Amino acid sequence: MVENAQHDGTSDDHLLPAWLIAFIVLVWLQAFLWPGATLSHMVLDVLGNILFFAGLALMGWAICTFRRNATFVVPHQIPDRITITGPFARSRNPIYRGDLMVLAGVVAGLGAWPSLVLIPLLAMILERCFVAHEEARMEQYFKAKFTDYTVKTPRWL
Repeated sequence: MVENAQHDGTSDDHLLPAWLIAFIVLVWLQAFLWPGATLSHMVLDVLGNILFFAGLALMGWAICTFRRNATFVVPHQIPDRITITGPFARSRNPIYRGDLMVLAGVVAGLGAWPSLVLIPLLAMILERCFVAHEEARMEQYFKAKFTDYTVKTPRWL
């Protein structure tokens, strides 16, 4: 195991929340600039709120689990240990999953159906810019222990 958590030298740790915020702004712009392409229904409002707040709750639970295990939340950090409890027992990436739920909640809540394409686009960006690199580092530092975790725990669900 790694004795002390380290940073790998990248400086884009702040970009993760920026991606989610940028996509939320795009959804809002679509709804505002193209109101004819939105749906308004109480069911969408309820679904949007459920997804939005469930996504925030999932992210909060994951962050609390990281903190309880005294490991890093910030991408591009090398943690001291693999966190496999709490939401990490069901998904290797609950914070990113929460990001997608928040975005889906905004899309549903605004009824911005053309913006549905942004959800898989954000998933692709998260996968390529964050998940792939984080998992490669975890495999490098934790070897078989991380491989065992990936066999037992799905990446997203």
